[in-house]
Amino acid sequence: MQDFVDAINNGASGDEIAAIPIPESYRASFVKREDAGMFEGKESWEKDPRESIHIDEVATPELAPDEVYVAVMASSINFNTVWTSIFEPLPTFGFLDRLGKESVWGKRHALDYHVLGSDGSGVVLQAGSAVRNWKPGDRVALHCNHVDDQDPSAHNDSMKGANQRIWGFETNFGGLADLTVVKANQLMPKPAHLSWEESAVNALCASTSYRMLVSQNAAGMKQGDSVLIWGATGGLGGYAVQLVLNGGGIPVGVVSSPDKAELLNQMGCEAVIDRKAENYQFWSDEHTQDEAEWRRFGKKIRSLIGEDPDIVFEHPGRQTMGASVFAAKRGGTVVTCAATSGYMIEYDNRHLWMKLKEIISSHFANYEEAWAMNKLIDQGAIQPILSAVYDLEDIGEASNQIHHNLHEGKLGVLCLADGEGQGITDMEKRERIGVEKIEMFRNHARKLENAG
Repeated sequence: MQDFVDAINNGASGDEIAAIPIPESYRASFVKREDAGMFEGKESWEKDPRESIHIDEVATPELAPDEVYVAVMASSINFNTVWTSIFEPLPTFGFLDRLGKESVWGKRHALDYHVLGSDGSGVVLQAGSAVRNWKPGDRVALHCNHVDDQDPSAHNDSMKGANQRIWGFETNFGGLADLTVVKANQLMPKPAHLSWEESAVNALCASTSYRMLVSQNAAGMKQGDSVLIWGATGGLGGYAVQLVLNGGGIPVGVVSSPDKAELLNQMGCEAVIDRKAENYQFWSDEHTQDEAEWRRFGKKIRSLIGEDPDIVFEHPGRQTMGASVFAAKRGGTVVTCAATSGYMIEYDNRHLWMKLKEIISSHFANYEEAWAMNKLIDQGAIQPILSAVYDLEDIGEASNQIHHNLHEGKLGVLCLADGEGQGITDMEKRERIGVEKIEMFRNHARKLENAG
């Protein structure tokens, strides 16, 4: 892969890049099928991604007609990387085996190793015979919606496709590697003012937040809407806050420390709740929620913005769903995309049906939604929330940081890029948008590190 790196760094043309042979193998991070039972008997918090993730050479898969090879310059860690690495809630090899039964091309994915990663930025190396809009040399960001466009169920909204999958989680050949294989409809233009790592951290979380809040497929946020955002400096929440502000709404950010509250204020979010300082105990024991705590939480929200929120941006799941349903205003919306604290949720249905609230499910984003979010990032309206950068060799440690919620924003990973800050091709645009805005999460993390 070094020949490709040299060509990219030296500004080689697309034809020159296309002339370089694709290697028979490449460096990748992966888990092994034989390790799927290694954490049996352990609690989730005891499972360590550093013990299960391997870094080694893997065989290069054959290219399908609707796919491209991409040299991955940078990638990032998502919660699904953690789930894959700790084989929870189940090993992902079942996903790969089902994909392997669908077609000749699907069969490539059913291997005894699973290459991780659902984000990435890089350069197209080769394009399959059916690819029309992309060519070698194109600088791209990758989104993770892997969908069969020959299935009619995918054509109104591809996220409802019968065999829609998340690349790198429910498919093989993910982005935490030096090379990846993706469908052409996973490609988006890389923002020219961002580095490889800044471009790599956005697609999964930013597009998910866009669909949840902006798209008519979910909450359909309007100007003036108030939005309660859990984990407001995390991978999803950091984009949600920006989308609400950019869309003329009023964000109420929930965080877990004064440092995170300070970061929210820097982002322009004035209404902030430090849930640890307030010591909310929504569950009085393992089986019982405390409605008095819901009411105390709702009173706090009203003290900040004068009303109950129109929309609740919900992703923790079990720990917070009861409070979320209670807090939403009459006729309001709870939009949910995940369950990082547990997926067996409970809420008081009286507060839902009698006050005409609704719960809307949302999952990643279709191509149009991902493209729209990428355009906002390219315009500088939304900033990357990159807080730290790791080398590919260290993704076990990065995944462990995510697993134990020891991070803010997104954690980037350098793959073929041999240092931070590379890949920027429009410095004037970067200066115009504002380097301090672009690097806000990174600078905040550095400040904490220096202070600590």
